[in-house]
Amino acid sequence: MRSTVLYGPRDVRSEVREDPKIIKSTDAILRLSATCICGSDLWPYRGISPVTQPTPFGHEYCGIVEEVGKEVRNIKPGQFVIGSFATSDNTCVICHDGYHSSCVQREFVSGAQAQFLRVPLADGTLVATNELPPPELIPSLLATSDVLGTGWFAADAANVKPGKNIVVVGDGAVGLLAVLSAKQMGAERIIAMSRHATRQKLAREFGATDIVIERGEEGVARIKQLTKGIGADSVLECVGTQESMMQAINSTRPGGHVSFVGVPHGVELNGEHLFFSHVHLHGGPAPVRRYLPDLQTGVGQEDQPG
Repeated sequence: MRSTVLYGPRDVRSEVREDPKIIKSTDAILRLSATCICGSDLWPYRGISPVTQPTPFGHEYCGIVEEVGKEVRNIKPGQFVIGSFATSDNTCVICHDGYHSSCVQREFVSGAQAQFLRVPLADGTLVATNELPPPELIPSLLATSDVLGTGWFAADAANVKPGKNIVVVGDGAVGLLAVLSAKQMGAERIIAMSRHATRQKLAREFGATDIVIERGEEGVARIKQLTKGIGADSVLECVGTQESMMQAINSTRPGGHVSFVGVPHGVELNGEHLFFSHVHLHGGPAPVRRYLPDLQTGVGQEDQPG
């Protein structure tokens, strides 16, 4: 099969590699219908995260089940399935609590930018659609495998509620879908922090009511100006840098909620500052598997005519 392999900073190659095989009886082999680049892929691509050896790339995927191990019960050959970037058994106490991306048997998926993919813990990791989707629906279903699920987690972890004031820090794919998720959850005011005209346009289409281009202290002042001087009820941090995290915490009112879903790089928090901020912090690798059944069903309904 052909596979995408990262050799080093800005060195991505398409290679012929051996087709994956069933290794454990709980595995499945997928023929991939669609896969894509994740924002977190850009850290090693740019050389910010080290790459020490040729590494198969990709962890956002959907496709047709080709083969399953003998212990797989619910996932069957011929089904169209969507998976998460983290495998999960969907039976442990952590999965039952909704944090599948920290499952006791978790493995991080890689190598999904290829023609075929082996998925461990298939019954717990993969979610099948009711029927084979039409080709035009596949890109939307692919989005549920990571970026939409991560945006949804950002809104959920930040306790987004109807009628509340929301700020989204970051206007990449996750940030934009965090805007969309907050809108779906009923937020009244959604402030997107963005300096890119095309992304600002998308943010407004997805539900943003305001755009803030300022950063740092000026950004915090602008957020407070828009929220009657006290700060936002919920702030969704979708980048993973020191600047974005502090922007989020400082833009939140006392008693408010901050979610952080961007993979952190160089983020350090001052304990005393955090203590007196009186904000709730909740984040981490998005438990996409928790949301997949509802998200893929919702995508199907929203994309149907009428």
